[in-house]
Amino acid sequence: MSFLKKIFRCNCPVTSALDIVGDKWTLVIIKQMLLEYKTTFKDFYDSDEAIAPNILSERLKKMQSIGLIDKLKHPTNRKTNIYILTEKGLTLTPIVIELALWAHNNITPMNQDVLKDLNVELNDKNKLQDLIINKYVTKTASR
Repeated sequence: MSFLKKIFRCNCPVTSALDIVGDKWTLVIIKQMLLEYKTTFKDFYDSDEAIAPNILSERLKKMQSIGLIDKLKHPTNRKTNIYILTEKGLTLTPIVIELALWAHNNITPMNQDVLKDLNVELNDKNKLQDLIINKYVTKTASR
């Protein structure tokens, strides 16, 4: 509990949420898990975002201690850890969707590849959220 007291600057709910997910990497890692199905340290490290290994390690530990992810042993390679989103982590899906939609509406003119791989009506947020969570749960259950 003292760890959690240290990470919160004040009692404001928005500021407190940003104290958890407002750093440069937490939502990127969640996005990688949720949309790209990355599960191992190597998966995250080898991604296009180029997160430094020490930062990645620290962020995964923080996310685990907060309860956003669980760390499990890989079923076929006990030396490898896999990371999966918890129910609490999955509740961040609407935030990832809102950021993706904001990017689609505001960044697409600068980056034409934004959201190119999602085949769903972008204005139906509930359908998009269900699609993303169901695909994630199905993919991680098969690992």
